[in-house]
Amino acid sequence: MKKLYYSMGEVSKLTGLEPHVLRNWEKTYSDLSPKKNSAGNRVYKEQELALIFKIKELLHDKKYSAEGVQEILRDGEKKDTTPLSAKARKDLNEIKVFLNDLLERL
Repeated sequence: MKKLYYSMGEVSKLTGLEPHVLRNWEKTYSDLSPKKNSAGNRVYKEQELALIFKIKELLHDKKYSAEGVQEILRDGEKKDTTPLSAKARKDLNEIKVFLNDLLERL
């Protein structure tokens, strides 16, 4: 069951990012702006959590600069329009079936 809101500590554990990094990203990326609860603590929605994972992927895995990430977020990531081969589609479908079956067993 998904939660409606995540605390900064939960987001930090889920993403592997320190809280100060998350606060810094709020200043750098205008799309990332979690609300604050009545106690003044940041609360993140599922969409913001997904955005954090996307920013992390672009910065850490794909090695984009902060400016590059901002451009991608603003303009949307360029889509690869190369169609998948029939074998690739079949392999991906088999993986999907396997993962769904595994998920049901848990």
